[in-house]
Amino acid sequence: MTALTRRGRVRQVWNYAKYVIVLALVVLAVYQVTGDKSELTEAGDALHQLHWEWILLGVAAEAVSYLAFAQLQRTLLRAGRAYVGLGPMAAITLAANSITNSLPAGSAIAPVYSFRQFRRRGADQAVAAWSVVATFVATAVTLSVLAVVGVAVAGAEGATLDLVPVITVVFLLTVAISAVFVQERALTWAVTAMFHLSQRLTGWPRGELAAHISRIIKRLTVVRLSPREMVTALGLGLANWTFDCTCLGVSFLAVGAAVPWKGLLLAYGAGQLAANLPITPGGLGVVEGSITIAIVAFGGAAPATVVAVLLYRVISFWLILPTGWSAIALLAWTGRRHPWTMPAGAAKPGSPVAGTEAATGCADSDDSPGAAVDR
Repeated sequence: MTALTRRGRVRQVWNYAKYVIVLALVVLAVYQVTGDKSELTEAGDALHQLHWEWILLGVAAEAVSYLAFAQLQRTLLRAGRAYVGLGPMAAITLAANSITNSLPAGSAIAPVYSFRQFRRRGADQAVAAWSVVATFVATAVTLSVLAVVGVAVAGAEGATLDLVPVITVVFLLTVAISAVFVQERALTWAVTAMFHLSQRLTGWPRGELAAHISRIIKRLTVVRLSPREMVTALGLGLANWTFDCTCLGVSFLAVGAAVPWKGLLLAYGAGQLAANLPITPGGLGVVEGSITIAIVAFGGAAPATVVAVLLYRVISFWLILPTGWSAIALLAWTGRRHPWTMPAGAAKPGSPVAGTEAATGCADSDDSPGAAVDR
């Protein structure tokens, strides 16, 4: 059996396993929250007693969350002397999010989409690639920090859910990744080790391997954040998650239930970590099940928790999808009218990264307007 055949079979098994995992989580969630039929009746009643002022506040909190994420990306691009307005960046953010949440391979497609949109707006190839990676690092670190705070708030009760070891490992891993990312020597060592491992596994030619290592290191070290820029980026990343979690908390008030403060952050952190597993687009089914189970385990009222979590997902997931796809259409339309806002590889006048591609040999095969675009 060839390696290609084995990989194909593993992929096929995983495709079936994803649905089994989701089904198991849904069944477990239903089992946790439905002790008797009266609870389902209570949940149905809660849907008819929604407080719309809280729903509007939840929508506003979610909007601020997306604006914080858009501003995070603007901050990182600005560190590389690439300038994108808040409006276009908000559209790119919504578009990339909808790609992630609605396509089977969305989590792989969305970064490429964002990269090409950044290129359209004047970022050279190296800065665009760096900002995509830096965004991932900033959001991963701040999510793990929020989850650790949730563990601290939950106290001893959190240990009963067996989430503490997992969150601790994730936190240490993200801190290590961020430390490697901001230290050029450590980054060079990590990239070199990764490619040497790939060379052993795939038989990659050594000359081609060295060229790839050099190109990737140049791209990932093209921008160095100042301490102020680093703090700003982490603050915006934390604001993104905090306002999204606020939307979850407000959803409890919208259904007339008390906010389960003690377990809210821990449940939210666990749910968002689960959402990043490549099981379903946007963690569909996984987030709802994991958050519901965790909050009920902390004593949250089962019927109210079900409705509140579903309301949160309607606002943060389902409401965003059509908005994001509308943004994709708008960006495609404006892209046809104005293929490039600046010449390919250009930056602001006086930019130290202007002409980086020429200096580093990072030529972009997507420089032609027709090949540029389709988060």
